[in-house]
Amino acid sequence: MAKRERVMRMSVEQPLWRALTAYRVLTMFYAVGLFATAYDHFTRPWVAVTYFAVLFVWTLATLPRVAGAVHCTKPFLAVDLTVALTGILLTRVADAGSRIDGGGPTLPSIWTAGAVLAFAIKGGWRWAAFASTLVAAANLVERGAPTRDTVHNVILVWVASIAIGYVVEVARASERTLARALEIEAATRERERLARDIHDGVLQVLAMVQRRGSTLGGEAAELGRMAGEQEVALRTLVSGGMVPLSRVSEDAALGALVRAVDEPDDEDDPVGPVDLRSLLAPYATARVTFSEPGAPVSLTPAAARELAAAVGAALDNVRRHVGADARAWILVEDEPDEVVVTVRDDGPGIPEGRLAQAEGEGRLGVALSIRGRLRDLGGTAELVSVPGQGTEVELKVPKVSRGRASTR
Repeated sequence: MAKRERVMRMSVEQPLWRALTAYRVLTMFYAVGLFATAYDHFTRPWVAVTYFAVLFVWTLATLPRVAGAVHCTKPFLAVDLTVALTGILLTRVADAGSRIDGGGPTLPSIWTAGAVLAFAIKGGWRWAAFASTLVAAANLVERGAPTRDTVHNVILVWVASIAIGYVVEVARASERTLARALEIEAATRERERLARDIHDGVLQVLAMVQRRGSTLGGEAAELGRMAGEQEVALRTLVSGGMVPLSRVSEDAALGALVRAVDEPDDEDDPVGPVDLRSLLAPYATARVTFSEPGAPVSLTPAAARELAAAVGAALDNVRRHVGADARAWILVEDEPDEVVVTVRDDGPGIPEGRLAQAEGEGRLGVALSIRGRLRDLGGTAELVSVPGQGTEVELKVPKVSRGRASTR
């Protein structure tokens, strides 16, 4: 079954843009409401009416601009901040001096904070500091002198915007780190899958060519020697291959982009649950005894395929290390919560430390073809070997999928 590349876009700041869009609309109506309640106190109300008409049209027309970082460009931010600063400076022209001196609100009121927050979300704390400083200067000019309320509001906007800008920068860094981790995990999973397939096919063929070539001699011996060299090189590549460089997008406007290869979905498989016995039965020979329950052992297609492949890898190890005449037994047990498959042989057993040595040499039959498959299924693979009494491999797979290879 073909695998599919899944593209994921992660953006922790997108909810902030949506919140900013709502904030701008609400604060625009709030500013208009403040003006309407104090209309009679304005000395030049027509100036305020003209400004609020512009503010109303500008706020609604630019909603798509502040819906995301892509369209919220530097020129737009500059114009947006200019609209806010103009409203602050026009307050002294439109409103009465007594109201201004008494701490009355500016024309845009708290709508101004939205323009500053757009700078913070788009460019981080440095952009926020720049925008909030210009707003602070405009407020001081509008008031004529630094009053207690003015200084308090200026510091509040300055600190809040810088804090939000810093949080956005930290969130972006965390987002890129998470995306990189997901990318490495996906690449490692794909490399392990390829390593299992290579071990089950190519490496075994090369090992067989090497052995037969050494036995036949002549030109076949040279061919066997070359096959042995390629086997060693391929094992080294499989066991120590580098994880590909991350393809995580560095575009903060779009968010982190991760591409991962999905395992085939069981839901896409035209066949439903399969009987594990039908996949294990072909392994039964004159030297391999297969014992099965009387009822079907149902597993998802992916889990059944991987479990059968792990059993095949265990039998390959028996033939390779014990000999073609070795006897082996396959026992299938259908438990209420899991399926247990045991592969046992009558060989001399595995010397202590041999598995670790083989893994260090790049021989990953047990590590990848058996344990790796069971780990991806959410199961376990336990190997028990007593010198002189053979080797037993116990494979356990849960019926309720907990692994990656048997779930979407």
